[in-house]
Amino acid sequence: MSQPGAPVPIIVTALFGAADAAWFDALRRQHFPPERNQLAAHLTMFHHLPPSLAVELKGWLASATRGVSAPRARIAGLVSLGEGVAYRVDSDDLVAIRARLADHFTGMLTPQDQAGWRPHVTVQNKVRPDVARALLRTLEAEFAPRPVVIAGLASWWYRGGPWEPLSRHMFA
Repeated sequence: MSQPGAPVPIIVTALFGAADAAWFDALRRQHFPPERNQLAAHLTMFHHLPPSLAVELKGWLASATRGVSAPRARIAGLVSLGEGVAYRVDSDDLVAIRARLADHFTGMLTPQDQAGWRPHVTVQNKVRPDVARALLRTLEAEFAPRPVVIAGLASWWYRGGPWEPLSRHMFA
């Protein structure tokens, strides 16, 4: 945990519509180790932006969403994380938004955030590989691609545990 008032990194996520958020959260409650499930379901776009970007980032996120239709997106498949399982999200629109933001903040991104982005929502993590493989098989057996609502973008202060909200920006 960071010291109160100490500069901490900023995380950027896409926000789901209420029904999709509830569905993902229910899966996390069911399959995530309870002691590790400190966050609501989320789609991380950036893992670590410098805290000095807070004001500029909020302005950028506001302009990227204000009056803009929600990006088209779909749950396209499942992903093995080795010690967990995630749903893969496909959205050319969201990829384009993230690419513009990455271009804007070139030189300020960590290696992780500079690398290729693979949008996903983790519903299980930090379990034994055999437990993860079993869940993957179960979810794959009942899987069908479907649309998912991306309602907005959010930024968060990362303080080691649950994230502290910085800003929320909803699509039209």
